Amino acid sequence: MQVRSEVIQQPAGASAGLVFTGCGLAAAARQQAAARKRGTAKPKAAGARREVKIGGRRVKTIDVHAHCVIPEALALLGTKANEQRGPGISEVGARRLREMDEQGIDVEALSINPQWYRAERDLVTKVIEIQNERLAGFCETWPDRFVAFASVALQYPDLAVQQLVHGVKKLGLRGAAVGASVAGREFSDPMFHPFWAKAEELGVLIFIHPQSTPQLESRFKGNGWLANTIGNPLDTTLALSHLIFEGTLDRFPGLKICSAHGGGFLPSYAPRSDNCLRVAPDMDTGVKLKKKPTEYLRQMYYDTLVFTNEALRHLAAEVGSDRLVIGTDHPIPWQSESVDHILKARGFTDKEKIAMLSGTAAKLLGIKL
Repeated sequence: MQVRSEVIQQPAGASAGLVFTGCGLAAAARQQAAARKRGTAKPKAAGARREVKIGGRRVKTIDVHAHCVIPEALALLGTKANEQRGPGISEVGARRLREMDEQGIDVEALSINPQWYRAERDLVTKVIEIQNERLAGFCETWPDRFVAFASVALQYPDLAVQQLVHGVKKLGLRGAAVGASVAGREFSDPMFHPFWAKAEELGVLIFIHPQSTPQLESRFKGNGWLANTIGNPLDTTLALSHLIFEGTLDRFPGLKICSAHGGGFLPSYAPRSDNCLRVAPDMDTGVKLKKKPTEYLRQMYYDTLVFTNEALRHLAAEVGSDRLVIGTDHPIPWQSESVDHILKARGFTDKEKIAMLSGTAAKLLGIKL
């Protein structure tokens, strides 16, 4: 699957360098930027917006899983926006706002899938600087519709710490978006401890989005887009399992982590983790956890991109409904009815549905309801 994007230049300091489709928003954004400078208007999305209600009460909805790309930054990495495939493609603009309005999504948290974990320090410093500034500028243009996660160069943890602090404290970004490993290194590696420590200190959300499992590339060949269909949730499963079993979540108990695609396969087969070292004690490396592996699932967060009512019910049973937030993977068309997926879900109270639609995400991202 390939999504073609047209790059339209936008006013400097606002949404410059983001991928847009169509020309309507380009003119609108220029007018809004001018009005904002004059102090005469605030930017608003055009068109009617679906209003989501539960029990007759208007409920705001927040999508934590939505992608974009910054062509200028991609160019530095030797990639073009229209060459991107699969998760991470983004069309932010007239189409995006229209589809959000149609689906009933009030706010999207934008993230950029990392393609820079093997880049040299000087290059990746520039790439991240461009991305975070463009993201912040775009969110400033549409403050009622978008927030964003900072990009960070985790291959240089000291640099990633600086980028996270700058992104959150200076640019108003709401956390950081990361892959599920860094150039073959697991997040549980002690080299990443300074980054986790700073994220915990700042109290911001870290959004984990997988990058497939390249070690299995040869087995993913053939029909079914297995590098994504299986590779992505497997990547997340491995990342979370290492964070649990290597004691990283014990070391940083206040860390706020949200995983895409419902946490991968881990919540679907979680109890096996509680029994593995009992069955094979010779595989115990000596890391002593403070609680059962399955209990750590309830201190993390997950998006609701799991497709069926039964899958959503089971995910909530394993991790708690208060740990679930909307995830659309927009603009990749995995799920166009993410709001209805929750509204029509059986076995949940209105209070639980409101929490999944926005309450939990609003607390994590600092969004006023």
